[in-house]
Amino acid sequence: MYVADSRSSKAPVAPADTRPGRREAADGPGPADGSGAGDGSGAADGPRTGAGRRTAVRAAVPGTVVALGVVSLVTDVSSEMVSAVLPLYLLTGLGLSPLGFGLLDGIQNGFSALVRLLGGHLADRRGRDGAPRHKAVAAVGYGLSALCKPLLLLVHTVPLIGAVVAVDRTGKGLRTAPRDAMISLATEPAHRGRAFGVHRAMDTAGALLGPLTAFLVLRLAGGPMLADGGQQQGYHAVFAVSGCVAVLGVLVLLLFVPNRLAAAGTPEGAGPSSDAAGVSDARPRLRDGLALLRVPGLRRLTVCAVLLGLTTVSDSFLYLLVQRRLGLSVEYFPLLPLGTAGAFLLLAVPLGALADRIGRRRLFLAGHGVLLLAYVLLLSPLDGPAAVVCVLLLHGSFYAATDGVLAAAAADTVPAERRGAGLALVGTGQALARFACSLAFGALWSAVGGTTALTWSALALAGCVTGAAFVLREPAVPGGPAAAPGEPAAATGGPAAPTTDDSEVPS
Repeated sequence: MYVADSRSSKAPVAPADTRPGRREAADGPGPADGSGAGDGSGAADGPRTGAGRRTAVRAAVPGTVVALGVVSLVTDVSSEMVSAVLPLYLLTGLGLSPLGFGLLDGIQNGFSALVRLLGGHLADRRGRDGAPRHKAVAAVGYGLSALCKPLLLLVHTVPLIGAVVAVDRTGKGLRTAPRDAMISLATEPAHRGRAFGVHRAMDTAGALLGPLTAFLVLRLAGGPMLADGGQQQGYHAVFAVSGCVAVLGVLVLLLFVPNRLAAAGTPEGAGPSSDAAGVSDARPRLRDGLALLRVPGLRRLTVCAVLLGLTTVSDSFLYLLVQRRLGLSVEYFPLLPLGTAGAFLLLAVPLGALADRIGRRRLFLAGHGVLLLAYVLLLSPLDGPAAVVCVLLLHGSFYAATDGVLAAAAADTVPAERRGAGLALVGTGQALARFACSLAFGALWSAVGGTTALTWSALALAGCVTGAAFVLREPAVPGGPAAAPGEPAAATGGPAAPTTDDSEVPS
């Protein structure tokens, strides 16, 4: 906290262009005047040297984003160490049915969703010093998750494990919206896709290292993978190491992330604004978060996230399908997420920058099309390690094109004063939809088998992608061509759409 507060928390801010017809936070290509403001780099006109390009990238990604990325990296190493072995432990070691696992897996999303709105609301409320509580709420969330890891050493039944998982997901729900709000507030609007891409890449590096660390810890501990529930030495070692790593993540957050963050483009020391949209300085109420659904852009994104979340099969089920199709040895099961995490890590930053150029909502839809390809490939007659590698790479590409991109798109639709609540609203809708999907897929697997359940999910995903494209379609501009799905009308050459700050947000 003291180290962080001694540094500036924002990227350099360019003078705002307030002329009519210009967008400050475009969700797509920049202005048609060739100024270069929409090229995803924030550069001025003219050729750029290699050094200038590197300087622009550093300006686009502030230190606060990097610090939060380190926190997420360390925390994900801890979380994924447990997640990598938990499905096999429950299904093989404790004999849990697919339906029961679907319920437990859904709890991970359900509890996170239930408290995400609360986390966003609490983060937007201002303390006595007038600053939002983004960092404080995020610290509580990370602390809860760190506390849960050693508790797994003490519980050995499904109900108790479910309770610990629920508390861990509660921590995740509390921290997600404040963390994403801090990323969006510290970054210039034109570079949010890139900034979220950098954060998600670092987060995914933790997801990549977590299963590998679990695999190595199991080997070093000398305890075999549970086949009959009798040997737990290796798992205890995984849980203990995971707890120590989680504490390190909390320390990085407290020491290196600033306590106060003004929105990029807002002068230092400026308080919350009262814009033309009617956003007041009054303390926000919890119901105000739900009232944000009156904002057309945020409402469309939330509906889209819910539609697509209803047909997104959870990672654990996907890995179980891959493992059973190839007949892999159970000791290699923790390594399956590495393919997904590797593709996510490599593609998060370039796809985030691409979203800044072509439109964040458009890339979000395309990412779900990539997920559909993964389902189709898994259901196809193709077999062998090459097919599985392709499935995992497509799965990682899906996350790279959707995870941070959705948060960046949502941040453009709400002002800084309600940023936490707005991001929480979209995330909650998506998490609840995925909770329902986990329950439905587990029931289908128990009733008709995993392959048939995946076939039905693929058909439903194809329909939902079509429906989401319709939901995000902008009305045609009078006298101009129709806007592409998910793109602002200003990108078509017609009248410019209002900026984010002009959106009608209920107070």
